[in-house]
Amino acid sequence: MEQLAEKTNWKQKITPFLMETLGGLLVAVSIDSFAVNAEFPMTGFSGIALIFNRLLGMPIGATILLLNVPLAFLCYKLLGKGFFLRSVRCMFISSFFIDYIGPMLPAYSGDRLLAALCTGVISGIGYALIYMQNSSTGGADFVVMALKVVRPHMSLGKIAFLTDFFIVITGGILFRDVDGVIYGMIVSFIFSAVIDKVMYGANAGKLALIVTECGETVSQTIEDTCHRGSTLLQAKGGYSHDHKQVVMCACSDKQMYQVQQAVKGIDPESFMVVLESNEVHGEGFRNIQIGD
Repeated sequence: MEQLAEKTNWKQKITPFLMETLGGLLVAVSIDSFAVNAEFPMTGFSGIALIFNRLLGMPIGATILLLNVPLAFLCYKLLGKGFFLRSVRCMFISSFFIDYIGPMLPAYSGDRLLAALCTGVISGIGYALIYMQNSSTGGADFVVMALKVVRPHMSLGKIAFLTDFFIVITGGILFRDVDGVIYGMIVSFIFSAVIDKVMYGANAGKLALIVTECGETVSQTIEDTCHRGSTLLQAKGGYSHDHKQVVMCACSDKQMYQVQQAVKGIDPESFMVVLESNEVHGEGFRNIQIGD
């Protein structure tokens, strides 16, 4: 038992680091292999630093550092010490890949639209993997995560899109690159959509409502077949007025097929309604946490 506990504890520690590393690599690929040559308006703190550089002549690196310092303290206060330390670790990982590994990769120099699509998809997956470890890459991510705490009803993708929207528009106006603004908005839209799909799609599934006279048997069969719990509800037919039971079960797409086959074998006369569930929270489903 002790060896199993140690193995589980080791896995829980190393998995977030591996996911952050993979996410940082994908972010580097999206930037160095696609975004740089396409010359999209920069988002995040890099875009803000470029704006200050154009308006006031401020050094880009120093501006990024100055913007990070107050937000780092805000992040520490709102999201906790653990999140702050994980973000610092991820900042070093992603910066290393962007500055040293990314430039060694082949750069795409074709159509800007295809570059925008690839940038949005790849960076969206990379950032989603990082966010799912309850971490960030610092900079504008601090703003995104802080707003998520203040406005928990908003998805991370929508918050990221709103923050990038104003930066891209402002940069495009100053740099007078209308095409760049359009491509930048395409990147931001795809980026936010992919983040939401990867993060919240992991908790998506199916919801089955099974009307049957063998509720307990159906419930036990579901548990034996796909190891999913279910809820029994008492119901009454609107036309026949017969007393029946409704079995409610949330599961994945693959498990839903197993449930359908099992129910047909037990009660061919049963009535089943299958619904799409955007998010399912609870036992057996991944819980996404932001902050400590």
